Amino acid sequence: MEQQYPSVLLERAVQEFSKLPGIGRKTALRLVLNMLRRPADEVEQFAQAISTMRREVKFCRSCHNISDTELCPICSDPRRDAATICVVENIQDVMAIENTQQYHGVYHVLGGLISPIDGIGPNDLQIDSLVQRVSENEVKEVILALSSTMEGDTTNFYIFRKLAPTGVDVSIIARGIAVGNELEYTDEVTLGRSILNRTPFSG
Repeated sequence: MEQQYPSVLLERAVQEFSKLPGIGRKTALRLVLNMLRRPADEVEQFAQAISTMRREVKFCRSCHNISDTELCPICSDPRRDAATICVVENIQDVMAIENTQQYHGVYHVLGGLISPIDGIGPNDLQIDSLVQRVSENEVKEVILALSSTMEGDTTNFYIFRKLAPTGVDVSIIARGIAVGNELEYTDEVTLGRSILNRTPFSG
């Protein structure tokens, strides 16, 4: 039985919140009611922050990480090793690896993994830009830090084949991470060690 709301405006707000991943209608209702109890200026700040982020956030022209500027803070940091590129699936993985404080190179965010069943092919990801980046710059090593899933392995192999003509060293993070686990949910010690103990990718 569908829940009845005392206000159409309340129902609309619940519907919008429930579109977020992991948020059901009951949780959405709790969030909306919490908003109603807050001072109006706090709710305005919340709405403004979301609106401004969506309108003004950029993606780094080099690594495709989220950024406030054309070049993200990592890519523009002269202390980072630009000759080492760590390839990750998404922005959450960048954050997870950064939290380990064990990696000092730069990144390349693919924006997903090759998954034919989901209709995601190589052209839907930032793979060509990775190959171009390696070809046009003095890159010594590409580290593949994708999840240990069928999609991750397929993407690893495809990237390895695409990078082969460049002659760059390609390595893969140590498989201390359980099969199927996503990097963002792996503890920092395990993830840090998996990067430090990376091995050459054999294909």
